[in-house]
Amino acid sequence: MLPSISLLLAAALGTSAHYTFPKVWANSGTTADWQYVRKADNWQNNGFVDNVNSQQIRCFQSSHSPAQSTLSVAAGTTITYGAAPSVYHPGPMQFYLARVPDGQDINSWTGEGAVWFKIYHEQPTFGSQLTWSSNGKSSFPVKIPSCIKSGSYLLRAEHIGLHVAQSSGAAQFYISCAQLSITGSGSTEPGANYKVSFPGAYKASDPGILININYPVPTSYKNPGPSVFTC
Repeated sequence: MLPSISLLLAAALGTSAHYTFPKVWANSGTTADWQYVRKADNWQNNGFVDNVNSQQIRCFQSSHSPAQSTLSVAAGTTITYGAAPSVYHPGPMQFYLARVPDGQDINSWTGEGAVWFKIYHEQPTFGSQLTWSSNGKSSFPVKIPSCIKSGSYLLRAEHIGLHVAQSSGAAQFYISCAQLSITGSGSTEPGANYKVSFPGAYKASDPGILININYPVPTSYKNPGPSVFTC
């Protein structure tokens, strides 16, 4: 498969302004890059996805490959997703989970269909400009909902760079998916109203994707995707 235009552009412009999400860890420890995270297509050039209808919008993989291993975590605990080198652009950080169907192998499951539910999205601070707490950071804590059913899950990390998003197709999506084994006694399965598919969840014209954050400075922001699921 030919590389996407965004990957070629990243290679041409250099990688200093771009980033990956290659690691996830629990407790106070860190892990090796791509140990628990499926290796994304931008692992060498830090490129981005710019087409919300691309298969890459799911886990930034043009062909499926599993992570080296799966991280075991308890529901209700907070784990950390790491960026490399750090998030450089203004825009929201978002996290989704998708439960692997019983009887299927997480290493071969690709996350197709309306199986993804959002567990976090970031809102900006409003003022003379929009500011995002994720900008400049390299680690992002995310709490696993305490009530969800145990099982194998994919955790999708997504940062949307909005610095030039006033043109359709110009928002930059930095994405990867980690493999988790979630333990606990919860029994909740989020309803269909919380679940979306990738591609399918976003349109290029969504107001949280096609937006001029520079002028006039917005006084509100609507995150793309469904509402955040809470227990």
